This record gives sequence, C-alpha cells and structure tokens, in this order.
Amino acid sequence: MRRGRVAYGGAIHDCVEHDVDVLLEDGRSLPETEVVWLPPFAVGTVFAVGLNYADHAKELASARPQEPLLFLKSASALAGHRAETRRPQGVEFMHYECELAVVIGRTCRNVGRAEAAAVIQGYSVANDYAIRDYLENYYRPNLRVKNRDACTLLGPWLVDAANVADPQNLTLRTWVNGVMTQQGSTRDMLFGVHELIEYLSSFMTLGPGDVILTGTPQGVVNVSPGDEVVTEVESVGRLVNFVVDDATYGIEPVAQG
Repeated sequence: MRRGRVAYGGAIHDCVEHDVDVLLEDGRSLPETEVVWLPPFAVGTVFAVGLNYADHAKELASARPQEPLLFLKSASALAGHRAETRRPQGVEFMHYECELAVVIGRTCRNVGRAEAAAVIQGYSVANDYAIRDYLENYYRPNLRVKNRDACTLLGPWLVDAANVADPQNLTLRTWVNGVMTQQGSTRDMLFGVHELIEYLSSFMTLGPGDVILTGTPQGVVNVSPGDEVVTEVESVGRLVNFVVDDATYGIEPVAQG
C-alpha cells in the first residue's frame, strides 16, 4: 500500500494512492494538484548518509569512507511532494540528491544485519538539496548545506516494506525539466540498508518514524530558479519539486556591497 499525508480544506488528512488521484480517509478523491503534500508519515529523527555511493564520492573528488558518514537533519528542512525549494541569491552551485528513504517501524536497539528487515516499516523517495558553495568539509557538512528550510523533500508516499522486494536492487533517476540527468542503482551503495540499521542501532535506539536517507549516486547537476526536478526510486514513487528564487519563496534578497 502507498500511504500519504496532505493538507486540504484547513485540515490534515491521511490518504492513499487512487489511480491518478488522492483518496482521502473520508472517501473524497482529489487531483494531486489540489492538495498540499506533507511528508507521508510522522517523521522522527532524520539520519542522512554522506558519500554512500563510490561514483558520487569520486564525482565530488572525495575519499571513499571507511564507515558510514552520518549527520542529522532538522524538522524545518522537510517538505513534501510538489513543494518549492529556494535557491538563495548569489550561490553558484546548488544540486538535488535523489535518495531512497528507509523508514523505521518500531523501537529497536542492537539490530543485527540479518534481522534488520523486520524493523523497517517502509520506504519513500527523498530529494536532499545541497549548496556546494557552503560545503566546508564533505565529512562534516555545515548547517547551511543540509538544514535550510524546505531543502529536503520526502514523498509522495510511504510504501510498505512488503511491497519492495529488494531495497538493494532499485533504480534511482532524476529529471530536470524533463531531461534525465541522473541514473544509478541502490546495489551500488557502499553501506546497504540493513548494514546502516545495524550500524546506527549499535550505539543508539531507533524508533517509529525515524528515517535513514541512504545517499545519492553520481549525476548531480546545478539547478536554477524555474526548474522542475523529479526524483524517482523504482517501486517507491516519483517526487516532484520546484526550484524558486528568493522573491518567489517570499524572502527579500540581501543587498550586495
């Protein structure tokens, strides 16, 4: 099943996929453009994995990590399907990152790799933007790179784990204005889904709604205001996002000089 959360008519609704429309919990069916999409579940802690594809590490001229490189994301960084993401005035390189998002389903600690599948509730699509200008160190991305408002999109759906046969054999693709710019596969992760759960749960408790953003393959390109970016994970969904400038986002540009 594909489940989501939307705002409509002054209320928040659980919903499910229904042909090309959205079926609200009260039985109403609406076009996806008539609702405000939220992250499709109540999000707990967000763990992001850096440089988890060897080709992406090479693309960024970084050394291959010897263990998972992890950082946390704030709640304000999250937004849903069809949301707008701001490209600040004056930045030179801002890029998307298409990622498989793994959602934990129950409280757990010290989960072995062989048991990790049992604690996964499901999967979603993430698009985790980065601004290369602000990056001080690939091992320790600073807050302006990865915790800006609405820079991390999740959705549209939470897909039950039972509906994804093998999380390590999924194709990831990104399109910018209809042109495919990125393609890779989760089989090329340096640290797989179950390995990441084993690693994280070895030193901390994971809980329902916690999310692991598993990294992106090579193929990130610069995006500009006005671009439509579509990130897709096979068997999980297609996440649409729009890049906008300061004025469209509702922020006055900072005076230069």
